[in-house]
Amino acid sequence: MSALLRGLAAMARPDARLLILGSMPGAKSLQQQQYYAHPRNAFWPLMARILGFDPGLSYSDRLQAMLSRRVALWDVIGYCQRQGSLDSAITAEQANDFGRFFLLHNKIEAIGFNGGKAWQCFRRQVIGKQPLPDGLQLIPLPSTSPAHASLSFDDKLQQWQKISPFLS
Repeated sequence: MSALLRGLAAMARPDARLLILGSMPGAKSLQQQQYYAHPRNAFWPLMARILGFDPGLSYSDRLQAMLSRRVALWDVIGYCQRQGSLDSAITAEQANDFGRFFLLHNKIEAIGFNGGKAWQCFRRQVIGKQPLPDGLQLIPLPSTSPAHASLSFDDKLQQWQKISPFLS
């Protein structure tokens, strides 16, 4: 049995309008304590294109560019067991506390789900089990993971544009 993994803390300002949720950070992200740390993950290049910042910025500057546009970042899963980094290897997952999160971030209008596992876990473990704001828009998006190579970067970018109405 693998050890219990703990996810990263939410990155959010109180005035965030959009929350982007992954499933659970991969091994490299947990090791570096940075969201989407795998060099082949398309998350930061996509966000750089959508938000108009330089993808070569330092992690803290990319994060600041995102937060300044009122975009929050977190994961559906707070704890789980997993060998390696694949979502398909996740077991014994426990969802983060979204009721508390939305009390502290009550301006969020939409959630973008980075991949099918995040969307599936949220539907199974959060909807109907934790309090959520009324009128919250839920936007499933293709995974930015290098394991999800069936879509090109441009195809992913086109679908990720669905978050644009919620950007400040």
